[in-house]
Amino acid sequence: MSPVISAKKLSLTFKTNDGPVHALSEVDLEINEGEFVSFIGPSGCGKTTFLRVVADLEQPTGGSITVNGKTPAEARQNRDYGYVFQAPALLPWRTVQKNVALPLEIIGMGKKEQEERTKRTLEMVNLAGFEKKFPWQLSGGMQQRASIARALAFDADLLLMDEPFGALDEIVRDHLNEQLLKLWSDTKKTICFVTHSIPEAVYLSTKIVVMSPRPGRVIDVIESTLPKIRPLDIRETPEFLKIAHRVREGLRTGNAYTENANDE
Repeated sequence: MSPVISAKKLSLTFKTNDGPVHALSEVDLEINEGEFVSFIGPSGCGKTTFLRVVADLEQPTGGSITVNGKTPAEARQNRDYGYVFQAPALLPWRTVQKNVALPLEIIGMGKKEQEERTKRTLEMVNLAGFEKKFPWQLSGGMQQRASIARALAFDADLLLMDEPFGALDEIVRDHLNEQLLKLWSDTKKTICFVTHSIPEAVYLSTKIVVMSPRPGRVIDVIESTLPKIRPLDIRETPEFLKIAHRVREGLRTGNAYTENANDE
């Protein structure tokens, strides 16, 4: 079976007034169907840039990438993925239901099917009963769940999540991590998830991609040995701490690599 995402020597350099910015440098990576893959690294290491390339929001300047065997542009046109941004980005004048239905309206889906689809996705994120509420009537965590429901509305098999819980407090974040893990287990979707949190990356993922500071390179790819069913207290187990230690060491290695490169 071919990978959902395949990147080979993927590079991206931005041109700025201050000179070129090398966001990604020769990234080789394969993501397979049903995996939960977290990207972790310091700010500016290319985590979000990689997701934006997958989503056809940025164009690579070197190498190649395919999404379900297609170019990112073809995958976008085929609606092969849903995208969850760092902020919920809900329209304040639309109800929760109408926010979730917005992409379905844009593609011309019939009203009855829209209602069925939004009802199902809101149930998936535990927002049933909040359909008629407006974004300002929801907590930050509930707004982000509505954003996830909107991304799920296309019913795509690939979900791209750009640090969706980064602005939330730890208690809410833990709760949403549990819900997201259950959602992934129930739907069998492939998820690419950007985070700055080592515990979050280890708790959620089947695979962790550790990236170096700019230029963004893959320092380590860690296959998780944790069971798929993970209560929050798994974070206190030796196996969890072992994986977290490896992630931390990878981040240190990435920083050392950058410092050495700058000295040359």
